[in-house]
Amino acid sequence: MAYFDSVIIDVTEWWSRKFQLLTGRTNVWLAVQLTNLSIIVYFVWAGVFYLASSAASRAVIIVFCAGLLYALTQTVFKVPIETYERNAYRRVADGFRNPRRVRDALLRISFLTMSVVMCGPVVFVYMTLGLRFFLLSYSLILLTTAVLYLLACDPLPPCAGKVREWLGRPVASALPASEPVGD
Repeated sequence: MAYFDSVIIDVTEWWSRKFQLLTGRTNVWLAVQLTNLSIIVYFVWAGVFYLASSAASRAVIIVFCAGLLYALTQTVFKVPIETYERNAYRRVADGFRNPRRVRDALLRISFLTMSVVMCGPVVFVYMTLGLRFFLLSYSLILLTTAVLYLLACDPLPPCAGKVREWLGRPVASALPASEPVGD
């Protein structure tokens, strides 16, 4: 699995660098957006359980989600994306590779294994029993796996991105100049 892990990191890094050249957004930005998406999916999941549970269970869900939201504001939402990007740029400029490549390898491999192994059972349960709960759970596993791989990549130096350059061009310069109307 370690070989597959390194191949997936290399492909993810290649893809995220192409994305950065196109949009100007780094792998760190992508990872934060996927984290936000997974938080939304999680709270939708909690909302579905809330609607299908008893009054006592609803109270537990509310308290748990409130605690989780508080913990998120103290951790994930506390530091702006720009700070994470500046740290990544500084590390790359100093010639260092991303320490998450090695440090998070076991966690990435565990989530990669879970993503592969759980695919068949989740599809089977959904197709035979129609339980959407398993698809929601599996989507959180896939999102977490993607975030772990994106965070293990090194970004390119800051750039504006081709899309921003295209959108930043004045419209008048793209149109042919018209000749003045004669008197």
